[in-house]
Amino acid sequence: MSLHTDEHYMRRALTLAEYGAGSVNPNPLVGAVLVKHGRVIGEGWHEKCGGLHAERNALKNRTESACGSTIYVTLEPCCHYGRTPPCTEAILQHKIARAVVGCMDPNEQVAGKGAEILRAHGVTVDTGVLEHECQRQNEVFLHYITTKRPFVVLKYAMTLDGKIAAHTGDSRWVSGPESRAHTHQTRNRLSAIMVGIGTVLADNPTLSCRMEIQHHPLRVGRDPIRVVCDSHLRIPLDAALVRTARAIPLIVAHTCGSREKADALRAAGATVWQCAAHGGRVDLRDLMARLGSEQIDSVLLEGGGALHWAALEAGIVQKVQAYIAPKLVGGAGAKSPVGGAGFAKMADALALHGTTLTQLGDDLLWEGYL
Repeated sequence: MSLHTDEHYMRRALTLAEYGAGSVNPNPLVGAVLVKHGRVIGEGWHEKCGGLHAERNALKNRTESACGSTIYVTLEPCCHYGRTPPCTEAILQHKIARAVVGCMDPNEQVAGKGAEILRAHGVTVDTGVLEHECQRQNEVFLHYITTKRPFVVLKYAMTLDGKIAAHTGDSRWVSGPESRAHTHQTRNRLSAIMVGIGTVLADNPTLSCRMEIQHHPLRVGRDPIRVVCDSHLRIPLDAALVRTARAIPLIVAHTCGSREKADALRAAGATVWQCAAHGGRVDLRDLMARLGSEQIDSVLLEGGGALHWAALEAGIVQKVQAYIAPKLVGGAGAKSPVGGAGFAKMADALALHGTTLTQLGDDLLWEGYL
């Protein structure tokens, strides 16, 4: 088969993998396509954590025998028993002749072993087809499985003159409807959303996912776990986050809040963690380690400038999403996306790499990696 044909089927597998967004965490997004004599005979994706993997779903959905076929899969097939049996076993049982893999799985239980097992049993294995696209699709999983820490996306919307709110504090709305819809897609995709207590007191948000997934065969969006950094437990018991804590999980991280307030929050359905302190605030490295231990693989950081600077200073941010609206609001005292002390020299500024620019309505979304 030509590389062009391989890329065609791998792109279809990438599209299928996206259907698992919001349901598979902390597992990877994976899509699979079965092809025989130039015809697609089966498709599948990893639909939910604990459910069948993409390869087994494609085999379950096949329209004829898979013997002698080629399977295209965005991530190396697993070869160990976890929540489900190994996909390498299914590939061998169905006498698939060739496996085309997008990117390898760095999980120490796989890490090339899946491909080795298939080759040892006579299956032709080709790797690296659309590798960059497959790695980007699974950037959350690849980071989490190798570090055991969440993949953190720092997100903000600002005007063209760099303000996230007017000098009065009003911020509805900085960005347009297309940008806000994209934000909710990201909320669905990531496991948790984190803000500081300042945002809670100023905006009283719910931090829910308000969206329908277009062209999705199964469902609507999923609400992320809400995380609040609140060193002194100042969050009001009647805050929207607390009132909805039984319906949508809420974690309140503090350093020195009162036991009585902590007990009241727990009684309302919230989870309360006492974390290590750093500079009088919640130690974000400690918090990330704890979130990772709870299998929370990703965090969307939507805090104010103080929390954003603390996160950058702590080195916990992997990706930045900046929505830029074509507006000028002015105001010397109007807030900017990143506060704190800042760097003394421009040469010390944090530089982003792998940047992309996307137009969303009248806004621009600038994304990059730290």
